[in-house]
Amino acid sequence: MPDVACLNGEFGPLAEARVSANDRGFLFGDGVYEVVRTYNRTPFLLEAHLDRLERSLAAVKITPDWNRATLTGQIDQLLAQADYPESKLYIQVTRGVAPRLHSFPDASPTLYLSATRIAPPDPDRFTRGVTAIRTPDIRWARCDIKSLNLLPNVMAQQAAREVGAFEALFVDDDEQVWEGATSNVLVVMDGTLITPPLGKRLLAGVSRAHLLAAARADGIPVEERTVTLTELQQADEVLLSGTTIEVLPVREVAGIRIGNGRPGPMAAHLLNLFRPDGATATEAG
Repeated sequence: MPDVACLNGEFGPLAEARVSANDRGFLFGDGVYEVVRTYNRTPFLLEAHLDRLERSLAAVKITPDWNRATLTGQIDQLLAQADYPESKLYIQVTRGVAPRLHSFPDASPTLYLSATRIAPPDPDRFTRGVTAIRTPDIRWARCDIKSLNLLPNVMAQQAAREVGAFEALFVDDDEQVWEGATSNVLVVMDGTLITPPLGKRLLAGVSRAHLLAAARADGIPVEERTVTLTELQQADEVLLSGTTIEVLPVREVAGIRIGNGRPGPMAAHLLNLFRPDGATATEAG
């Protein structure tokens, strides 16, 4: 079965989906998106993702001409057509198709969905951990909106790949670490799970919120506060969280070994807390 798409309610192979060159997502990055994964063919944390999608739409003043029931119906149909054991669901909404003018046009939003296969992850990432680099935080001032404007993230990820690292961590002029190019960041210090606070400097990760709630329910102390790069490098453990990576241990940041250079006990414990019952490890390929 080929990867499947749904564009403005029309279903078909992803390779055949076509968007106008005058779509404002193409011209301006004028839109927002979400990424949802499935476990055992069931979308994970879907309602939380759709809540965040609605917040992003409101923040950029895009008014959808469909409701949540319509969207969830299309999602169910899309996943059924793809019929993958595990899928990555992508949701994108742009302001629509209109002549290229900066001001908002009178246009209907473009709704695009796709379902692609999720392949098994490299188990080495969980058993050995991954590496990360630091990168200057050159992003815009509303990182809390999950917008299509990802060029700084793309550049950061490319810089990481060029040196063989998995992730790039955004560090501001005050040496505070906010998040990764594609993930939220957490550290473990003396048994406490610490992560930068919500605000305009980072995305309110759905996986982050789920992980923090699971940790608190398990009795793990949690702090949401700023973290400097030095603190992060001196932590017992450093973790990345995200929809497709779940919870990944980091063994090295900007050339500095974390702890003893191997994943710590909290990483494995939090990964078990994170996954729904019966889930298997998968990652977007």
